[in-house]
Amino acid sequence: MTENLELLSSAPAETAPELEPPWPLKASLLLWFGIAVLTAAGCLGFYREISILWTIWTSDPLRSIGMLIPPASIVLTLRVWRQYGWQMRGSWWGLLVIGLSFFLSALRQRILLFAVFESTKVPFIPATLPVYVYASGVVLLFAGTRVWRKAWFPLGLLLLSQPVPGLANGLIDIPMQNISARVARSFASLIHFAPTTPQLRLMFSPDFGMFIAPGCDGIRGAVTMGYVALILGYLKRVSWRRWVAYVAGAVLLGYLFNFIRLCILVLYYRVALGHPVLEDLARQADYGIGSCLFLVAMFLFLWLARHNQQKPAPAETVPYSAGRRPRIRTVWLKCAAFAATLVIALSLPSSALKYSRNTTATPTSLAALMPKQIGDFTLTRTWYEEESGAPVEENGAYSMPGSDEIILGVWVQPVFYFHNVSDCWLARGLQPDILTTRQFQTAGGESLALNTGFYNDGITDSIVINAVCTPASCSQFQHAASSERFGFLFLEPQIGELAGSGHPVSIMIRIDKLHSSAPKAVNYDLLATEAQRFLAGLDPVSLSRAFQ
Repeated sequence: MTENLELLSSAPAETAPELEPPWPLKASLLLWFGIAVLTAAGCLGFYREISILWTIWTSDPLRSIGMLIPPASIVLTLRVWRQYGWQMRGSWWGLLVIGLSFFLSALRQRILLFAVFESTKVPFIPATLPVYVYASGVVLLFAGTRVWRKAWFPLGLLLLSQPVPGLANGLIDIPMQNISARVARSFASLIHFAPTTPQLRLMFSPDFGMFIAPGCDGIRGAVTMGYVALILGYLKRVSWRRWVAYVAGAVLLGYLFNFIRLCILVLYYRVALGHPVLEDLARQADYGIGSCLFLVAMFLFLWLARHNQQKPAPAETVPYSAGRRPRIRTVWLKCAAFAATLVIALSLPSSALKYSRNTTATPTSLAALMPKQIGDFTLTRTWYEEESGAPVEENGAYSMPGSDEIILGVWVQPVFYFHNVSDCWLARGLQPDILTTRQFQTAGGESLALNTGFYNDGITDSIVINAVCTPASCSQFQHAASSERFGFLFLEPQIGELAGSGHPVSIMIRIDKLHSSAPKAVNYDLLATEAQRFLAGLDPVSLSRAFQ
Protein backbone atom coordinates (compact mmCIF):
# COMPACT_ATOMS: atom_id res chain seq x y z
CA MET A 1 0.00 0.00 0.00
CA THR A 2 2.84 2.32 0.88
CA GLU A 3 4.64 1.48 -2.35
CA ASN A 4 1.51 2.31 -4.38
CA LEU A 5 1.21 5.71 -2.68
CA GLU A 6 4.83 6.44 -3.44
CA LEU A 7 4.30 5.54 -7.09
CA LEU A 8 1.26 7.82 -7.30
CA SER A 9 3.07 10.71 -5.68
CA SER A 10 6.01 10.37 -8.04
CA ALA A 11 3.82 10.34 -11.22
CA PRO A 12 3.95 13.62 -13.18
CA ALA A 13 0.88 15.80 -12.65
CA GLU A 14 -1.22 16.88 -15.67
CA THR A 15 0.02 20.32 -16.71
CA ALA A 16 -2.28 23.21 -17.66
CA PRO A 17 -1.94 24.87 -21.07
CA GLU A 18 1.07 27.13 -21.15
CA LEU A 19 0.09 30.79 -21.18
CA GLU A 20 2.46 33.64 -21.83
CA PRO A 21 2.65 36.43 -19.28
CA PRO A 22 0.82 39.65 -20.12
CA TRP A 23 2.62 42.09 -22.39
CA PRO A 24 4.16 45.13 -20.67
CA LEU A 25 1.74 48.06 -20.70
CA LYS A 26 4.15 50.36 -22.51
CA ALA A 27 4.84 47.80 -25.23
CA SER A 28 1.15 47.04 -25.60
CA LEU A 29 0.20 50.72 -26.00
CA LEU A 30 3.01 51.25 -28.51
CA LEU A 31 1.85 48.23 -30.49
CA TRP A 32 -1.75 49.43 -30.67
CA PHE A 33 -0.55 52.88 -31.70
CA GLY A 34 1.55 51.35 -34.48
CA ILE A 35 -1.40 49.29 -35.77
CA ALA A 36 -3.64 52.39 -35.80
CA VAL A 37 -1.05 54.48 -37.67
CA LEU A 38 -0.40 51.76 -40.27
CA THR A 39 -4.12 51.21 -40.81
CA ALA A 40 -4.69 54.93 -41.37
CA ALA A 41 -1.66 55.19 -43.68
CA GLY A 42 -2.92 52.22 -45.67
CA CYS A 43 -5.94 54.29 -46.73
CA LEU A 44 -3.58 56.05 -49.14
CA GLY A 45 -3.54 52.81 -51.10
CA PHE A 46 -7.09 53.48 -52.29
CA TYR A 47 -7.16 57.28 -52.15
CA ARG A 48 -9.03 57.31 -55.47
CA GLU A 49 -11.99 55.49 -53.95
CA ILE A 50 -11.99 57.71 -50.86
CA SER A 51 -12.00 60.76 -53.12
CA ILE A 52 -14.94 59.39 -55.08
CA LEU A 53 -16.92 58.67 -51.92
CA TRP A 54 -16.09 62.05 -50.41
CA THR A 55 -17.31 63.79 -53.57
CA ILE A 56 -20.54 61.79 -53.42
CA TRP A 57 -21.10 62.55 -49.73
CA THR A 58 -20.42 66.29 -49.99
CA SER A 59 -22.15 67.01 -53.30
CA ASP A 60 -25.34 64.93 -53.00
CA PRO A 61 -27.62 65.55 -49.98
CA LEU A 62 -29.35 62.23 -50.64
CA ARG A 63 -26.11 60.32 -50.17
CA SER A 64 -24.55 62.48 -47.46
CA ILE A 65 -25.51 59.91 -44.82
CA GLY A 66 -22.78 57.73 -46.31
CA MET A 67 -20.10 59.63 -44.40
CA LEU A 68 -21.49 58.18 -41.15
CA ILE A 69 -21.23 54.58 -42.33
CA PRO A 70 -17.40 54.12 -42.09
CA PRO A 71 -17.28 55.41 -38.46
CA ALA A 72 -20.20 53.13 -37.56
CA SER A 73 -18.41 50.20 -39.20
CA ILE A 74 -15.20 50.89 -37.27
CA VAL A 75 -16.99 51.19 -33.92
CA LEU A 76 -19.03 48.01 -34.44
CA THR A 77 -15.95 46.07 -35.61
CA LEU A 78 -14.00 47.14 -32.53
CA ARG A 79 -16.99 46.11 -30.44
CA VAL A 80 -16.76 42.57 -31.85
CA TRP A 81 -13.01 42.52 -31.28
CA ARG A 82 -13.49 43.59 -27.67
CA GLN A 83 -15.92 40.69 -27.14
CA TYR A 84 -13.02 38.41 -28.05
CA GLY A 85 -10.75 40.07 -25.51
CA TRP A 86 -8.72 42.01 -28.12
CA GLN A 87 -7.10 38.78 -29.28
CA MET A 88 -4.04 39.11 -31.52
CA ARG A 89 -4.37 35.74 -33.24
CA GLY A 90 -4.21 37.10 -36.76
CA SER A 91 -3.34 35.24 -39.93
CA TRP A 92 -0.57 36.08 -42.36
CA TRP A 93 -3.17 35.67 -45.12
CA GLY A 94 -4.36 39.13 -44.16
CA LEU A 95 -1.35 40.60 -45.98
CA LEU A 96 -2.52 38.98 -49.21
CA VAL A 97 -6.01 40.44 -48.73
CA ILE A 98 -4.57 43.90 -48.08
CA GLY A 99 -2.50 43.62 -51.26
CA LEU A 100 -5.65 42.53 -53.11
CA SER A 101 -7.42 45.74 -52.06
CA PHE A 102 -4.62 47.85 -53.58
CA PHE A 103 -4.73 45.73 -56.73
CA LEU A 104 -8.51 46.19 -57.06
CA SER A 105 -8.07 49.95 -56.72
CA ALA A 106 -5.53 49.98 -59.55
CA LEU A 107 -7.59 47.56 -61.63
CA ARG A 108 -10.61 49.86 -61.50
CA GLN A 109 -8.54 52.46 -63.34
CA ARG A 110 -7.81 50.14 -66.28
CA ILE A 111 -10.68 47.71 -66.72
CA LEU A 112 -14.17 49.15 -66.63
CA LEU A 113 -17.27 46.99 -66.78
CA PHE A 114 -20.74 48.33 -66.05
CA ALA A 115 -24.28 47.08 -66.19
CA VAL A 116 -26.29 49.79 -67.94
CA PHE A 117 -29.93 50.40 -67.10
CA GLU A 118 -31.23 53.17 -69.36
CA SER A 119 -28.73 56.00 -68.60
CA THR A 120 -27.52 54.59 -65.25
CA LYS A 121 -24.22 52.71 -64.97
CA VAL A 122 -23.67 50.16 -62.19
CA PRO A 123 -19.97 49.20 -61.90
CA PHE A 124 -18.99 45.58 -61.43
CA ILE A 125 -16.06 46.75 -59.28
CA PRO A 126 -17.68 49.49 -57.14
CA ALA A 127 -15.62 52.11 -55.36
CA THR A 128 -16.55 50.58 -52.00
CA LEU A 129 -15.11 47.13 -52.79
CA PRO A 130 -11.40 47.99 -52.23
CA VAL A 131 -12.35 49.69 -48.95
CA TYR A 132 -14.16 46.57 -47.74
CA VAL A 133 -11.36 44.22 -48.82
CA TYR A 134 -8.75 46.41 -47.10
CA ALA A 135 -10.65 46.49 -43.79
CA SER A 136 -11.14 42.72 -43.99
CA GLY A 137 -7.41 42.27 -44.56
CA VAL A 138 -6.48 44.36 -41.51
CA VAL A 139 -8.89 42.39 -39.29
CA LEU A 140 -7.57 39.07 -40.61
CA LEU A 141 -3.94 40.12 -40.16
CA PHE A 142 -4.22 41.17 -36.52
CA ALA A 143 -7.49 39.83 -35.04
CA GLY A 144 -7.86 36.55 -36.91
CA THR A 145 -10.51 34.64 -38.80
CA ARG A 146 -12.89 34.20 -35.83
CA VAL A 147 -13.22 37.95 -35.31
CA TRP A 148 -13.50 38.49 -39.07
CA ARG A 149 -16.39 36.02 -39.31
CA LYS A 150 -18.20 37.55 -36.34
CA ALA A 151 -17.68 41.08 -37.74
CA TRP A 152 -19.32 40.24 -41.06
CA PHE A 153 -22.01 42.90 -40.64
CA PRO A 154 -19.80 45.85 -39.54
CA LEU A 155 -17.36 45.11 -42.33
CA GLY A 156 -20.19 44.62 -44.81
CA LEU A 157 -21.45 48.11 -43.97
CA LEU A 158 -18.42 49.47 -45.81
CA LEU A 159 -19.92 48.12 -49.03
CA LEU A 160 -22.83 50.50 -48.36
CA SER A 161 -20.66 53.60 -48.01
CA GLN A 162 -22.32 54.72 -51.24
CA PRO A 163 -25.71 54.46 -49.52
CA VAL A 164 -28.03 54.94 -52.51
CA PRO A 165 -26.97 53.34 -55.81
CA GLY A 166 -27.48 55.35 -58.97
CA LEU A 167 -30.07 52.84 -60.15
CA ALA A 168 -32.41 54.13 -57.43
CA ASN A 169 -32.72 57.51 -59.16
CA GLY A 170 -34.76 56.13 -62.01
CA LEU A 171 -36.51 53.32 -60.15
CA ILE A 172 -37.45 55.11 -56.91
CA ASP A 173 -36.55 58.79 -56.78
CA ILE A 174 -38.39 60.05 -59.88
CA PRO A 175 -41.59 58.00 -59.28
CA MET A 176 -41.67 59.16 -55.65
CA GLN A 177 -41.29 62.78 -56.77
CA ASN A 178 -44.37 62.33 -58.91
CA ILE A 179 -46.33 60.75 -56.05
CA SER A 180 -45.25 63.49 -53.62
CA ALA A 181 -46.33 66.20 -56.04
CA ARG A 182 -49.73 64.53 -56.43
CA VAL A 183 -50.15 64.23 -52.66
CA ALA A 184 -49.34 67.91 -52.14
CA ARG A 185 -51.72 69.03 -54.88
CA SER A 186 -54.51 66.71 -53.72
CA PHE A 187 -54.27 67.98 -50.14
CA ALA A 188 -54.27 71.57 -51.39
CA SER A 189 -57.48 70.86 -53.30
CA LEU A 190 -58.97 69.13 -50.26
CA ILE A 191 -58.61 72.31 -48.16
CA HIS A 192 -59.95 74.40 -51.08
CA PHE A 193 -56.55 75.81 -51.92
CA ALA A 194 -56.39 74.49 -55.46
CA PRO A 195 -53.44 75.93 -57.40
CA THR A 196 -54.32 77.92 -60.51
CA THR A 197 -50.92 78.68 -62.08
CA PRO A 198 -48.12 76.35 -63.23
CA GLN A 199 -45.87 77.55 -60.40
CA LEU A 200 -48.52 76.93 -57.76
CA ARG A 201 -49.32 73.53 -59.23
CA LEU A 202 -45.82 72.57 -58.20
CA MET A 203 -46.38 74.15 -54.79
CA PHE A 204 -43.48 76.45 -55.45
CA SER A 205 -43.30 79.99 -54.16
CA PRO A 206 -40.07 81.68 -55.29
CA ASP A 207 -40.87 84.80 -53.26
CA PHE A 208 -40.19 83.13 -49.92
CA GLY A 209 -38.37 79.93 -50.67
CA MET A 210 -41.02 77.24 -50.28
CA PHE A 211 -40.28 74.26 -52.50
CA ILE A 212 -42.52 71.32 -51.65
CA ALA A 213 -42.60 69.28 -54.83
CA PRO A 214 -41.27 67.59 -56.84
CA GLY A 215 -37.97 67.77 -54.97
CA CYS A 216 -39.15 66.66 -51.53
CA ASP A 217 -40.01 63.03 -52.16
CA GLY A 218 -38.94 61.77 -48.72
CA ILE A 219 -36.22 59.45 -49.96
CA ARG A 220 -33.57 61.03 -47.71
CA GLY A 221 -35.61 60.44 -44.57
CA ALA A 222 -36.57 56.94 -45.73
CA VAL A 223 -32.95 56.01 -46.44
CA THR A 224 -31.82 57.34 -43.05
CA MET A 225 -34.56 55.42 -41.26
CA GLY A 226 -33.67 52.29 -43.22
CA TYR A 227 -30.01 52.40 -42.18
CA VAL A 228 -30.92 53.06 -38.55
CA ALA A 229 -33.19 50.00 -38.64
CA LEU A 230 -30.47 47.93 -40.32
CA ILE A 231 -27.95 48.67 -37.56
CA LEU A 232 -30.56 48.36 -34.81
CA GLY A 233 -31.59 44.91 -36.02
CA TYR A 234 -27.95 43.79 -35.91
CA LEU A 235 -27.42 45.11 -32.38
CA LYS A 236 -30.62 43.43 -31.17
CA ARG A 237 -29.56 40.16 -32.83
CA VAL A 238 -33.07 39.59 -34.17
CA SER A 239 -34.08 36.89 -36.64
CA TRP A 240 -33.75 37.46 -40.38
CA ARG A 241 -37.51 37.86 -40.86
CA ARG A 242 -37.80 40.43 -38.09
CA TRP A 243 -34.70 42.21 -39.38
CA VAL A 244 -36.22 42.57 -42.87
CA ALA A 245 -39.47 43.77 -41.28
CA TYR A 246 -37.51 46.37 -39.28
CA VAL A 247 -35.88 47.81 -42.37
CA ALA A 248 -38.98 47.75 -44.57
CA GLY A 249 -41.13 49.26 -41.81
CA ALA A 250 -38.62 52.03 -41.15
CA VAL A 251 -38.45 52.99 -44.85
CA LEU A 252 -42.24 53.04 -45.16
CA LEU A 253 -42.50 55.08 -41.96
CA GLY A 254 -40.06 57.61 -43.39
CA TYR A 255 -42.17 57.99 -46.53
CA LEU A 256 -45.40 58.23 -44.51
CA PHE A 257 -44.07 61.05 -42.35
CA ASN A 258 -42.84 62.83 -45.46
CA PHE A 259 -46.39 62.86 -46.82
CA ILE A 260 -47.52 64.30 -43.48
CA ARG A 261 -44.78 66.91 -43.79
CA LEU A 262 -46.00 67.88 -47.27
CA CYS A 263 -49.53 68.40 -46.01
CA ILE A 264 -48.32 70.55 -43.09
CA LEU A 265 -46.22 72.60 -45.48
CA VAL A 266 -49.25 73.16 -47.71
CA LEU A 267 -51.10 74.50 -44.65
CA TYR A 268 -48.18 76.78 -43.85
CA TYR A 269 -48.10 77.81 -47.50
CA ARG A 270 -51.71 78.93 -47.34
CA VAL A 271 -51.31 80.79 -44.05
CA ALA A 272 -48.01 82.45 -45.00
CA LEU A 273 -49.13 83.96 -48.30
CA GLY A 274 -49.76 87.66 -47.75
CA HIS A 275 -47.92 87.78 -44.40
CA PRO A 276 -44.33 89.03 -44.95
CA VAL A 277 -43.13 87.89 -41.52
CA LEU A 278 -44.23 84.30 -42.14
CA GLU A 279 -42.90 84.41 -45.68
CA ASP A 280 -39.45 85.39 -44.42
CA LEU A 281 -39.49 82.43 -42.03
CA ALA A 282 -40.75 79.94 -44.60
CA ARG A 283 -37.42 78.25 -45.29
CA GLN A 284 -36.68 77.86 -41.57
CA ALA A 285 -40.21 76.55 -41.06
CA ASP A 286 -39.64 73.97 -43.77
CA TYR A 287 -36.49 72.71 -42.05
CA GLY A 288 -38.09 72.89 -38.59
CA ILE A 289 -41.21 70.96 -39.56
CA GLY A 290 -39.18 68.33 -41.38
CA SER A 291 -36.73 67.91 -38.49
CA CYS A 292 -39.46 67.59 -35.88
CA LEU A 293 -41.40 65.04 -37.90
CA PHE A 294 -38.23 63.04 -38.56
CA LEU A 295 -37.49 62.90 -34.83
CA VAL A 296 -41.07 61.85 -34.12
CA ALA A 297 -40.82 59.10 -36.73
CA MET A 298 -37.50 57.98 -35.27
CA PHE A 299 -38.78 57.78 -31.70
CA LEU A 300 -41.94 56.03 -32.88
CA PHE A 301 -39.91 53.42 -34.70
CA LEU A 302 -37.62 52.86 -31.71
CA TRP A 303 -40.65 52.50 -29.44
CA LEU A 304 -42.29 49.97 -31.77
CA ALA A 305 -39.02 48.05 -32.08
CA ARG A 306 -38.59 47.95 -28.32
CA HIS A 307 -42.22 46.98 -27.73
CA ASN A 308 -42.03 44.04 -30.17
CA GLN A 309 -38.48 42.95 -29.49
CA GLN A 310 -37.48 39.37 -28.87
CA LYS A 311 -35.04 38.40 -26.18
CA PRO A 312 -31.66 38.82 -27.90
CA ALA A 313 -29.23 35.98 -27.99
CA PRO A 314 -26.30 36.50 -25.63
CA ALA A 315 -23.21 37.91 -27.30
CA GLU A 316 -20.32 35.50 -27.41
CA THR A 317 -17.40 36.60 -25.28
CA VAL A 318 -14.14 34.67 -25.29
CA PRO A 319 -11.65 35.31 -22.48
CA TYR A 320 -8.30 36.64 -23.65
CA SER A 321 -6.43 33.95 -21.74
CA ALA A 322 -8.16 31.08 -23.54
CA GLY A 323 -5.42 29.33 -25.50
CA ARG A 324 -1.90 30.34 -26.31
CA ARG A 325 -1.31 33.92 -27.40
CA PRO A 326 1.27 34.82 -30.07
CA ARG A 327 4.46 36.48 -28.95
CA ILE A 328 4.61 40.25 -29.17
CA ARG A 329 7.55 39.90 -31.54
CA THR A 330 5.31 38.04 -34.01
CA VAL A 331 2.78 40.88 -34.01
CA TRP A 332 5.57 43.40 -34.59
CA LEU A 333 6.74 41.31 -37.54
CA LYS A 334 3.22 41.54 -38.98
CA CYS A 335 3.34 45.33 -38.55
CA ALA A 336 6.67 45.43 -40.38
CA ALA A 337 5.30 43.27 -43.22
CA PHE A 338 2.20 45.49 -43.38
CA ALA A 339 4.41 48.58 -43.67
CA ALA A 340 6.51 46.95 -46.41
CA THR A 341 3.38 46.02 -48.38
CA LEU A 342 2.16 49.61 -48.09
CA VAL A 343 5.48 51.06 -49.27
CA ILE A 344 5.52 48.75 -52.30
CA ALA A 345 1.91 49.56 -53.20
CA LEU A 346 2.43 53.33 -52.95
CA SER A 347 5.68 53.24 -54.92
CA LEU A 348 4.10 51.69 -58.02
CA PRO A 349 3.46 54.10 -60.93
CA SER A 350 -0.26 53.24 -60.87
CA SER A 351 -0.64 53.86 -57.13
CA ALA A 352 -3.38 56.05 -55.73
CA LEU A 353 -0.72 58.26 -54.14
CA LYS A 354 0.28 59.40 -57.62
CA TYR A 355 -3.36 60.28 -58.23
CA SER A 356 -3.53 62.37 -55.04
CA ARG A 357 -0.60 64.45 -56.27
CA ASN A 358 -2.30 65.13 -59.58
CA THR A 359 -5.54 66.56 -58.23
CA THR A 360 -4.32 70.09 -57.43
CA ALA A 361 -4.76 71.60 -60.90
CA THR A 362 -6.46 75.01 -61.14
CA PRO A 363 -8.76 76.28 -63.94
CA THR A 364 -5.95 78.54 -65.18
CA SER A 365 -3.40 75.72 -65.34
CA LEU A 366 -5.92 73.42 -67.03
CA ALA A 367 -6.72 76.01 -69.71
CA ALA A 368 -2.99 76.27 -70.47
CA LEU A 369 -2.91 72.52 -71.24
CA MET A 370 -5.34 72.82 -74.16
CA PRO A 371 -3.53 72.74 -77.52
CA LYS A 372 -3.34 76.20 -79.11
CA GLN A 373 -3.37 74.73 -82.62
CA ILE A 374 -4.76 71.43 -83.92
CA GLY A 375 -3.96 71.09 -87.59
CA ASP A 376 -5.59 74.07 -89.32
CA PHE A 377 -7.88 74.72 -86.34
CA THR A 378 -7.06 77.48 -83.84
CA LEU A 379 -8.15 77.65 -80.21
CA THR A 380 -10.54 80.61 -79.79
CA ARG A 381 -11.83 80.24 -76.24
CA THR A 382 -11.73 77.92 -73.22
CA TRP A 383 -14.06 77.23 -70.32
CA TYR A 384 -14.51 74.57 -67.67
CA GLU A 385 -17.30 72.80 -65.83
CA GLU A 386 -17.10 72.04 -62.15
CA GLU A 387 -18.69 69.79 -59.55
CA SER A 388 -18.54 70.40 -55.81
CA GLY A 389 -16.32 73.40 -56.48
CA ALA A 390 -13.67 71.40 -58.38
CA PRO A 391 -13.14 71.53 -62.16
CA VAL A 392 -14.05 68.23 -63.80
CA GLU A 393 -14.04 69.08 -67.50
CA GLU A 394 -11.93 71.50 -69.53
CA ASN A 395 -13.37 72.63 -72.86
CA GLY A 396 -11.91 74.44 -75.85
CA ALA A 397 -13.54 75.81 -78.99
CA TYR A 398 -11.58 75.51 -82.24
CA SER A 399 -12.35 77.11 -85.57
CA MET A 400 -10.95 77.71 -89.03
CA PRO A 401 -12.26 79.60 -92.06
CA GLY A 402 -15.07 77.73 -93.77
CA SER A 403 -15.64 75.28 -90.92
CA ASP A 404 -18.08 74.98 -88.04
CA GLU A 405 -16.86 75.49 -84.50
CA ILE A 406 -15.54 72.27 -82.98
CA ILE A 407 -15.63 71.61 -79.24
CA LEU A 408 -12.87 69.58 -77.60
CA GLY A 409 -13.63 68.42 -74.04
CA VAL A 410 -11.20 66.72 -71.65
CA TRP A 411 -12.22 65.25 -68.29
CA VAL A 412 -9.55 66.41 -65.89
CA GLN A 413 -10.35 64.32 -62.80
CA PRO A 414 -9.63 60.59 -62.81
CA VAL A 415 -12.81 60.19 -60.73
CA PHE A 416 -14.82 61.01 -63.84
CA TYR A 417 -12.69 59.33 -66.47
CA PHE A 418 -15.37 56.78 -67.40
CA HIS A 419 -17.67 59.60 -68.48
CA ASN A 420 -19.58 58.75 -71.64
CA VAL A 421 -21.12 61.76 -73.36
CA SER A 422 -23.87 59.60 -74.85
CA ASP A 423 -25.24 59.13 -71.32
CA CYS A 424 -25.59 62.90 -70.94
CA TRP A 425 -27.71 63.09 -74.07
CA LEU A 426 -29.85 60.20 -72.86
CA ALA A 427 -30.37 62.00 -69.54
CA ARG A 428 -31.74 64.95 -71.53
CA GLY A 429 -34.22 62.62 -73.19
CA LEU A 430 -32.51 62.73 -76.59
CA GLN A 431 -31.95 59.36 -78.24
CA PRO A 432 -29.20 59.06 -80.86
CA ASP A 433 -30.30 58.67 -84.44
CA ILE A 434 -27.02 56.91 -85.14
CA LEU A 435 -24.79 55.30 -82.51
CA THR A 436 -21.87 53.38 -83.94
CA THR A 437 -18.10 52.93 -84.04
CA ARG A 438 -16.23 54.71 -86.80
CA GLN A 439 -12.62 54.65 -87.89
CA PHE A 440 -10.76 57.96 -87.73
CA GLN A 441 -7.18 58.84 -88.70
CA THR A 442 -5.35 60.85 -86.04
CA ALA A 443 -2.08 62.77 -86.16
CA GLY A 444 0.77 60.54 -87.25
CA GLY A 445 -1.51 58.40 -89.41
CA GLU A 446 -2.79 56.17 -86.56
CA SER A 447 -6.25 54.68 -87.13
CA LEU A 448 -8.61 54.58 -84.15
CA ALA A 449 -12.10 53.09 -83.84
CA LEU A 450 -14.05 55.62 -81.77
CA ASN A 451 -17.61 55.76 -80.44
CA THR A 452 -19.64 58.14 -82.56
CA GLY A 453 -23.19 59.39 -82.02
CA PHE A 454 -25.40 61.54 -84.26
CA TYR A 455 -28.23 63.55 -82.68
CA ASN A 456 -31.02 65.67 -84.09
CA ASP A 457 -33.40 67.68 -81.90
CA GLY A 458 -35.17 69.36 -84.84
CA ILE A 459 -33.05 72.52 -84.53
CA THR A 460 -29.46 71.29 -84.38
CA ASP A 461 -27.62 68.36 -85.90
CA SER A 462 -24.79 67.17 -83.65
CA ILE A 463 -22.02 64.60 -83.81
CA VAL A 464 -20.30 63.46 -80.61
CA ILE A 465 -17.13 61.35 -80.57
CA ASN A 466 -15.83 59.61 -77.43
CA ALA A 467 -12.39 58.28 -76.62
CA VAL A 468 -10.62 57.15 -73.45
CA CYS A 469 -6.84 57.49 -73.71
CA THR A 470 -3.83 56.76 -71.56
CA PRO A 471 -0.25 57.91 -72.25
CA ALA A 472 0.17 54.63 -74.17
CA SER A 473 -3.01 54.06 -76.20
CA CYS A 474 -6.70 54.85 -76.65
CA SER A 475 -9.76 52.70 -75.99
CA GLN A 476 -13.44 53.01 -76.67
CA PHE A 477 -16.67 52.38 -74.86
CA GLN A 478 -18.37 49.23 -76.10
CA HIS A 479 -21.84 47.86 -75.51
CA ALA A 480 -22.52 44.16 -75.21
CA ALA A 481 -25.77 42.25 -74.79
CA SER A 482 -27.55 45.57 -75.16
CA SER A 483 -31.25 46.12 -75.41
CA GLU A 484 -33.44 49.16 -75.17
CA ARG A 485 -33.28 49.33 -71.37
CA PHE A 486 -30.42 47.09 -70.26
CA GLY A 487 -26.95 46.17 -71.43
CA PHE A 488 -23.27 46.08 -70.54
CA LEU A 489 -20.71 48.81 -71.01
CA PHE A 490 -17.01 48.11 -70.91
CA LEU A 491 -13.62 49.38 -72.00
CA GLU A 492 -11.12 47.28 -73.86
CA PRO A 493 -8.85 45.74 -71.19
CA GLN A 494 -5.40 47.22 -70.82
CA ILE A 495 -3.87 44.90 -68.25
CA GLY A 496 -0.43 45.44 -69.74
CA GLU A 497 -0.65 49.09 -68.70
CA LEU A 498 -1.64 48.31 -65.12
CA ALA A 499 1.75 49.47 -63.87
CA GLY A 500 1.92 52.22 -66.52
CA SER A 501 2.67 55.86 -66.02
CA GLY A 502 -0.80 57.38 -66.02
CA HIS A 503 -4.55 57.08 -65.67
CA PRO A 504 -7.15 57.08 -68.48
CA VAL A 505 -8.52 60.44 -69.62
CA SER A 506 -11.91 60.86 -71.29
CA ILE A 507 -11.85 62.96 -74.45
CA MET A 508 -14.89 64.28 -76.32
CA ILE A 509 -15.22 65.99 -79.71
CA ARG A 510 -18.52 67.66 -80.62
CA ILE A 511 -19.71 69.54 -83.69
CA ASP A 512 -23.08 71.33 -83.86
CA LYS A 513 -24.70 72.86 -86.93
CA LEU A 514 -28.18 74.00 -87.90
CA HIS A 515 -30.54 71.19 -88.79
CA SER A 516 -30.71 70.28 -92.45
CA SER A 517 -33.60 68.62 -94.23
CA ALA A 518 -31.20 66.23 -95.93
CA PRO A 519 -31.34 62.55 -94.91
CA LYS A 520 -29.81 61.72 -91.53
CA ALA A 521 -27.10 59.57 -93.06
CA VAL A 522 -26.02 62.45 -95.29
CA ASN A 523 -25.85 64.93 -92.40
CA TYR A 524 -23.97 62.40 -90.32
CA ASP A 525 -21.39 61.80 -93.04
CA LEU A 526 -20.86 65.55 -93.50
CA LEU A 527 -20.21 66.08 -89.79
CA ALA A 528 -18.02 62.96 -89.59
CA THR A 529 -15.92 64.27 -92.49
CA GLU A 530 -15.45 67.57 -90.68
CA ALA A 531 -14.53 65.72 -87.49
CA GLN A 532 -11.94 63.76 -89.49
CA ARG A 533 -10.30 67.01 -90.60
CA PHE A 534 -9.99 68.00 -86.96
CA LEU A 535 -8.76 64.62 -85.75
CA ALA A 536 -6.13 64.50 -88.46
CA GLY A 537 -4.23 67.15 -86.50
CA LEU A 538 -4.93 65.78 -83.01
CA ASP A 539 -2.82 63.29 -81.08
CA PRO A 540 -5.20 62.07 -78.33
CA VAL A 541 -2.48 60.03 -76.62
CA SER A 542 -0.30 63.14 -76.21
CA LEU A 543 -3.35 65.06 -75.02
CA SER A 544 -3.95 62.40 -72.36
CA ARG A 545 -0.29 62.64 -71.35
CA ALA A 546 -0.66 66.41 -70.85
CA PHE A 547 -3.63 65.95 -68.51
CA GLN A 548 -2.03 63.34 -66.22
